[in-house]
Amino acid sequence: MQRRDGPAIRDTILWLGGLATSGWLGVHFWGSLIAVPCFLVYGILYGSSGDSRWHECGHGTAFNSPWMNAVVYQLACFMILREPTVWRWSHTRHHTDTLIVGRDPEIAVPLPPKLIDLALNVLALKSTAASLLKLCLHAAGGLTADERTFIPTAELWKIPWVARAWLAILLAVVFICFRTNSVLPAMLVGLPTMYGGFMLLFFGLTQHAGLTEDVLDHRLNSRTAYMNPLFRFLYLNMNYHLEHHMYPMVPYHALPALHDAIKSDCPPPYRSCWAAYREIIPAILRQRREPRWHITRPLPEARHRAALPP
Repeated sequence: MQRRDGPAIRDTILWLGGLATSGWLGVHFWGSLIAVPCFLVYGILYGSSGDSRWHECGHGTAFNSPWMNAVVYQLACFMILREPTVWRWSHTRHHTDTLIVGRDPEIAVPLPPKLIDLALNVLALKSTAASLLKLCLHAAGGLTADERTFIPTAELWKIPWVARAWLAILLAVVFICFRTNSVLPAMLVGLPTMYGGFMLLFFGLTQHAGLTEDVLDHRLNSRTAYMNPLFRFLYLNMNYHLEHHMYPMVPYHALPALHDAIKSDCPPPYRSCWAAYREIIPAILRQRREPRWHITRPLPEARHRAALPP
């Protein structure tokens, strides 16, 4: 659980450096095909990798220094349009009541699954539209009924001011696009949330999709899948998601060590993203017909009990 500034400073410099470099190259080569891979990289770092930075800094564990967590948290929240106060408390509820139907506000695949929603979120279309509608609601001083159940009263005053500031920034980008007769400003701010959001969905579905709802054992409702070093950098080790839910205050850079320490007490990890998706895709398709069906992960205790004599 020891927090350190070093790993997060290194990874943040690489992340922001990658954003700056790919963004500059995209602008420089704007109008040519070379700009396409540049903006692809920029979009992934902005609209997908911003998700893991929001997540880790929201837990306050990425850096040891609170102000560093706060700065990166605010930046990453804007990138993926997750309002900082709302999502801080939404995520607290998610950890308290993981996959508890009616309580967890962050169930990625509500049952029965809607394939059209998942298809739209390949480019974050549905989630971005929902975020913009909520920004307008919050800017006007409103809240949804669910939000009123998990946001503390003392925190409510922050929400409309942040929503108004974000809407002002987004409207300014739209205005600049019209003034310059170019979509380029929006390619740098705003649109990357959508065109770069496909890896957010790809990573995010590995966390809980298809697993058991309404149980308190995180080994049954959360999934760990091994990923290659590039994916682990983009995702800040959140592929060790079972371990993160069991011990949410362990920093991301320590999750591999935590995994090694407790893996004998957990279901076997998936050997890759593709191994996880070989289970997730059939599960989602089956749950369309049988919403009460779910993947049941094998617990070590059950195997040990089965080996004992009667």
